[in-house]
Amino acid sequence: MASLTDKIAIVTGASAGIGRAIAERLAQEGAAVVVNYGRSADKAKAVVAAIESKGGKAVAMQADMSKVTDARRLVRETVLRFGRLDILVNNAGVSLAKSLGETTEQEFDQIFALNAKGPYFAMQEAATVIADGGRIVNISTDGTHLGFPGATAYLGSKGALEQFTKGLAHELASKGVTVNAVSPGFTDTAMLWDSFRETGAQMSPLKRLGTPVDIADVVLFIVSDQARWLTGQTIHASGGVVM
Repeated sequence: MASLTDKIAIVTGASAGIGRAIAERLAQEGAAVVVNYGRSADKAKAVVAAIESKGGKAVAMQADMSKVTDARRLVRETVLRFGRLDILVNNAGVSLAKSLGETTEQEFDQIFALNAKGPYFAMQEAATVIADGGRIVNISTDGTHLGFPGATAYLGSKGALEQFTKGLAHELASKGVTVNAVSPGFTDTAMLWDSFRETGAQMSPLKRLGTPVDIADVVLFIVSDQARWLTGQTIHASGGVVM
């Protein structure tokens, strides 16, 4: 794998789970990583400390990615601090276990704000400053291809993120910037519904749940130079749940 030395990366929602694993993996390959968090300052600082303990470079930056002003500020502050931006990973997200009939307008707005609106405007801000040959990765979910009851708003918000990916891949192509989505399958994080833990493992030919590191390794490949010919794609990191 090509080194990420001298690359500057933002990973949103990086204080735990998949986001933390991505931040640590990119730092391990040499990138200086902005560990974004919304409210969990102590957890974000712990991620930074873990990265630094292994010789990596990282800084924690607060931004509520459901707010457009914060999403834009995160990108601007990164460039002010480091002088450039090479990689943006839109990982921050929230799930909602409610049926169509139970979902309130406020809940709908909240889930779309964090899962779709925030990433959209973070990408809009990044598009003006990201280095030629840069990488944007959006973390979606295999649920958009599986479909299941009780998550209509959540799946809709992630479906929107996948469509943003396709459109922006065309818009940024002239700069050599690639834009892709990674759709994790059933992954062992706090966001995984308990009802899916056993069935999710059985749905994979590998007969286990994914881990945050499994997803982080896929993201690492996508941001590397070896993945320069991939853009506008949704990559299923699901252990074969979606084929």
